[in-house]
Amino acid sequence: MAVAAGLPGQRGGLTMAGFFQCGRMLMWYFWIKALHVLFVMGWVAAVFYLPRILVNLAEVKAAGEPAAVSARLELMGRRLYRFGHIMFGLSVICGLLLWQGWRMTASLPPVVGQAHWIHAKLGLVAVLFVYYIFTGRRLKKHASKGLPSALQLRLANELPVFLVLGVLYLVMARPF
Repeated sequence: MAVAAGLPGQRGGLTMAGFFQCGRMLMWYFWIKALHVLFVMGWVAAVFYLPRILVNLAEVKAAGEPAAVSARLELMGRRLYRFGHIMFGLSVICGLLLWQGWRMTASLPPVVGQAHWIHAKLGLVAVLFVYYIFTGRRLKKHASKGLPSALQLRLANELPVFLVLGVLYLVMARPF
């Protein structure tokens, strides 16, 4: 935080009132960032677990388990899919607030102009979201079209792990 530079529109140094106002803005920024991380964690949990429910559905049908087990898994999958959409929406809202946060106070760095890592991160998040939608649609259509084998679903289950690792690398290292 550049204390000597002052706030935009002020002459000279930072006044005590300006210092506390800047501190409050930073505190709001960090709260929004914490909420963003929390909502992303909820969404990623849904992204990781929804394909696992598909694997369980494929194994239940192959083993000839009772219909109640399959119905329970379908219900869990639908609820998880809805939960994931809510978490994704809230994380997008918080992400947009973080993106525009630099406009609130001069002490926050601009994100888009200098940081090209965020474009790569958003690209990976878009691929992850398409994967999430794909697994959700597969869950909705599994009764009519059936599911691939459990092995194929297990292999497809590993894709989001690599995408999330890429996102984490970009966020933590900010390579470009």
